[in-house]
Amino acid sequence: MASEPNAESVFGSSVERREDVGLLTGDAEFTDDKLQDAAHVAILRSQFAHATIEEIDVSAAEERDGVLAVYTGADVEESGVPNDIPTAWMLPGLVTPQYRIMATDKVRHTGDALAAVVAEDRYAAYDALDDVDVTYDRLEAVTRPDEAVESDVTVHEEAPDNVAFDFELGDADAVDEAFEAADHVASVDLEQPRIIPNAVEPRAAAASYDPSSDELTVWMTSQNPHLHRVLMSTATLGHPEHKLRIVAPEVGGGFGSKIYHYPDEAITAWCAKQLGGSVKWQATRTQSYATDCHGRDHVTEAELALDSDGTIRGLRVETHAGLGAHLSQFATATPSYLYATILSSEYAIPAIHCRVIGAFTNTTPVDAYRGAGRAEGIYVTERIVDVAARELDLDPVEVRRTNLIPPEEFPYETAVALVYDSGEYEEAMDRALELIDYEGVRERQEKLREGGRYLGVGVANFVESAGLSPSKAAGELGAQAGGWEAGVVRFHPSGTVSVAVGTADQGQGHRTTLAQVAAAELGVPVDDVEVVEGDTDEVPQGMGTYGSRSGPVGGGAVAQSGRKVVEKARSIAAHKLEASEDDVEFDDGTFHVVGAPDRSISIQELAYAAYLGHDIPDEMEPGLEATSYYDPENFTFPFGTHAAVVEVDPDTGEVEFHRYVAVDDCGEQINPMIVEGQVHGGIAQGIGAALSEAANYDDNGTLVSGSMNEYALPRSDSLPEYETDSTVTPSPHNPIGVKGVGESATIGATPAVVNAVVDALEPFGVDHLDMPLTDETVWTAIDGGER
Repeated sequence: MASEPNAESVFGSSVERREDVGLLTGDAEFTDDKLQDAAHVAILRSQFAHATIEEIDVSAAEERDGVLAVYTGADVEESGVPNDIPTAWMLPGLVTPQYRIMATDKVRHTGDALAAVVAEDRYAAYDALDDVDVTYDRLEAVTRPDEAVESDVTVHEEAPDNVAFDFELGDADAVDEAFEAADHVASVDLEQPRIIPNAVEPRAAAASYDPSSDELTVWMTSQNPHLHRVLMSTATLGHPEHKLRIVAPEVGGGFGSKIYHYPDEAITAWCAKQLGGSVKWQATRTQSYATDCHGRDHVTEAELALDSDGTIRGLRVETHAGLGAHLSQFATATPSYLYATILSSEYAIPAIHCRVIGAFTNTTPVDAYRGAGRAEGIYVTERIVDVAARELDLDPVEVRRTNLIPPEEFPYETAVALVYDSGEYEEAMDRALELIDYEGVRERQEKLREGGRYLGVGVANFVESAGLSPSKAAGELGAQAGGWEAGVVRFHPSGTVSVAVGTADQGQGHRTTLAQVAAAELGVPVDDVEVVEGDTDEVPQGMGTYGSRSGPVGGGAVAQSGRKVVEKARSIAAHKLEASEDDVEFDDGTFHVVGAPDRSISIQELAYAAYLGHDIPDEMEPGLEATSYYDPENFTFPFGTHAAVVEVDPDTGEVEFHRYVAVDDCGEQINPMIVEGQVHGGIAQGIGAALSEAANYDDNGTLVSGSMNEYALPRSDSLPEYETDSTVTPSPHNPIGVKGVGESATIGATPAVVNAVVDALEPFGVDHLDMPLTDETVWTAIDGGER
């Protein structure tokens, strides 16, 4: 048994990630490593964004050497499967057109699946795609959500105006009154462009079907194996759930894009059933760009009402949100309940009203991307606060300070339905300002401007709603899934422990952190704990990984099960030590009788006794394990402040980082090293969104940023050195006090960087720029101003 670190210190320690050995040595298994001898699937994608399908001729492809079968959407329909990928969040009046796994009558975005070739090897399958002849009647396309609702182009006949939903939250009358009474109204029109997720491993699926037993196993890149199983069973394939196994091996990153049920894994599994064997599919990077759900795509008008001293009276927001051509699982939740509810940010805003119009467009479907909804909402609030501060000639930091929710007001109910659990907002902001030397930067800024150099400092506060819950409330708002998580803690007779959790790791280090949670609860060495995720046959149920839920909800489930195990072990200990349970204390893995420390027994010794069953209390069942379905009473609310100092070159528009400071509060930290890693990755994605990333379509609906040659991901040499720090404000209703950190830095980074760049451009009369702030965008703004 390992002895370092011990059970007392394991929670909160920077334990080395146990996942890294396999990943770094190449021993880790990914989906494409499975079923090496299987046949391969290649999927034909539409080359047009909008067209009627006149005919699909597969005869030439079927005659190619090595081709086993060619299938179309008509074949899927004829097989009698349900063939409808559903949305997982219903809104009032929501229009829900059928989302087939392969198009039959019409293609609605470039990348829509049309046909599947199954061949003996990958090359033969892809070569045969060239022989599938599709006759189209091409139609006009619409790609912007604000234009879609006014367009003559109809994406779905069920929604002739292309409106999928019209959502409102807040009190419009109270906002009107606040605006009438305010001294000043600031406004900003802003766009948040589409973001394309870029995981290390593109999506993949491998499926094996046994006709004699009707058992279907699918290995796939999934952030939510149990969701995939239930949707493939009930919505796309109609396969019995108890005979369907979903396994997520190493996933190679997700950022939200691998939560959802896509046509491709359904096509792969359906092909395996048709052929009665094993097949596999692997997306190319170019296919991923066209088919993986994009993020963001908002066009927004925002107004902020303030008094002359900067006190905020009201906020009014109207957003057109692009949904793409089909409704993905959480496409409706992201721009509605995850967006409008966070607009209060860290501020005591008395009145807020938000309207969101969700629009179908001839583009790749949009769904949750790291920071989903929260990133978009915080960006709106943090940008308009800066705009208002400039118009009132106030320091943007002081406007923020004036409106911060004080710690004594928690739990705090916002004007848009959330109840924040706990927060020390000013402490985190002050720490960030101290680290970045805010006053010193302002003084340096003035001096540099005299010499023709343009420094900018940007600050952004944020709140993230993490761990969507409780299930009953989520259901009342339209969720078609629960907010709970399942956790099993099981001692083996030898004293080692297995933990099964319904979350699914994509690189976050769950096998390390969740083992730390269990080890701390049970008082055993962390190396004696093994964590299992991502297999529907090994884990009873689960809700997956997204929305920073793995720590607060998954960890909460593990903690609850651990505590149940301890209580059963306490009963056995009391029996064996011949003492009352009330007199038996548990400390660092050992039970002892109060006042008699020599009368003690370890929990690992008790595990053997529990399974032996010879000497346990009467009426007690043998064994030592527990299962919990932890359903939190509320979200958790991580928060923090990010600050950036940049310099803009007026001759080129280039943005150079001088400093980047991040102060995050995610409650108790299970593993500070992993927390820091999450912050580092989140900042990189936030900076990418601010400065370089955007999915662009032409007027025909063609994705012109369809590969890494055209889509500008941030590189290591374009990112600054990060200075990170943290405060710790535990969540009062979480069993282990954690709040989650997976998305926080992405939420904070984007507005901090944009605020910094716009601040640098103040001498040129620039008060707002839409992302991405490329060199060309910045130079054009400077060139249009006064030097």
